[in-house]
Amino acid sequence: MTKTRTQWVCQNCGRTTPREMGRCPKCGEFNTMVEVVMADPGKSADRRPLAGPASRPLRLSEIDGDAEARLALPLEEFARVLGGGIVPGSAVLVSGDPGIGKSTLLLQVAALMAEQGPVLYVSGEESVRQIKMRALRLAPASGAANGPLPDNLFLLAETNLDAMLSHIESIRPVLMIVDSIQTAYSGDIASAAGSVSQVRECALRLTGAAKMSGLAVFLIGHVTKDGAIAGPRVLEHIVDTVLYLEGDRYQSYRLLRGIKNRFGPTSEVGVFEMRGSGMIEVPNPSEAFLAERMVNAPGSAIAVTMEGTRPLLVEVQALTSPTSFGNPRRTPNGVDFNRLLLITAVLTKRLSLKLFDQDVFVNVVGGLQVEEPAADLAVAAAIASSVRDLPVPADLALMGEVGLSGELRAVAQMDARLKEAAKLGFRRALVPKTVRRGDPFPGGIEIIQARSLREALDVALGKPAGREH
Repeated sequence: MTKTRTQWVCQNCGRTTPREMGRCPKCGEFNTMVEVVMADPGKSADRRPLAGPASRPLRLSEIDGDAEARLALPLEEFARVLGGGIVPGSAVLVSGDPGIGKSTLLLQVAALMAEQGPVLYVSGEESVRQIKMRALRLAPASGAANGPLPDNLFLLAETNLDAMLSHIESIRPVLMIVDSIQTAYSGDIASAAGSVSQVRECALRLTGAAKMSGLAVFLIGHVTKDGAIAGPRVLEHIVDTVLYLEGDRYQSYRLLRGIKNRFGPTSEVGVFEMRGSGMIEVPNPSEAFLAERMVNAPGSAIAVTMEGTRPLLVEVQALTSPTSFGNPRRTPNGVDFNRLLLITAVLTKRLSLKLFDQDVFVNVVGGLQVEEPAADLAVAAAIASSVRDLPVPADLALMGEVGLSGELRAVAQMDARLKEAAKLGFRRALVPKTVRRGDPFPGGIEIIQARSLREALDVALGKPAGREH
């Protein structure tokens, strides 16, 4: 009979303790310790090693260092985030809010990859009939040559981990998708499916199977109410790649963001549009985000932000109105709340802009979440434009970080930002004034430099300044 033991595990950092504690001794968070029942580790001594049967040290010179060819993925936006394709033997964790489109996107990937070899789609939340109904709806988006469900796409409704691994031995797929890891359970663990110990154990064994057999494993993960992946952070350390599918549920655009990638760049982003036929790639997201822009409207400015290695132009809107309460409100959507407070404080202190009796609302159009400080200048210009009721020129793109003294600071990858703005038809760009030690600014766009936020807003709202070409 399997012996069990009880431990308390922190859902935030994974720290284990032998008794109940109200506060985690490692991360200091309250009410994060949950009770889990774990099997005796001695009963799991017969597990196969994760690295394969050859358990002996090898000299570095003896190891084949040639890069293994990636599996081509026809979805270019997805392949961009992965670093150019699917690496055989890799484990990828895809997470996101409920209903954001994780299962839809990965079923499209399964249909496309089935043309290159067997694909096993395992679902613990839907029956095979439900999956087929969804696949028929996604047929136009999948673009599979042999129809929405090719002969090499195998569907399985299963939650038992041992049964999943046995099907891997019989089918020998090139890709396996588990939807979701929280529904899988191992008979070696006495706790219920979805618990910390079950999620960690199933992820370890599936990752080990990927390393041993060379198949790629995609795991769909649930998130908590705070937006973090359910379970301890150790789950993110087990897999090779962590992807988040983000977006406003009331907007059609979805962003697939890379958080961790052992085989490619991190913080890369792929853009999709959710339609009735599935997730459609958006090859030029800047043009899509600016499609509904109202030209020469007060309170609107164009920011050039970087998502990984891709520059994006987004519209930042601001609205100020007299407050009806004692304390004016600061309401951001798409920008950091503390960053908005900083910008409004600089506008009030350094530019004498009267915002103490104004509610300030800031919105990034398209549901995009802008986190980098390069959008500070566009946010400040949009707020000042709304207060003074003066429009920012429609052909002007803004980029720059705002300091506490009201100065403008340079941002990284300026050339890429300027080239993207010029490609979309913007004739002028307002940037911080810096000592240019590298190559000159790219051609095709007029560069206007400003040293301070005051100088920049004078240009954006109608006053001339020094120009460079």
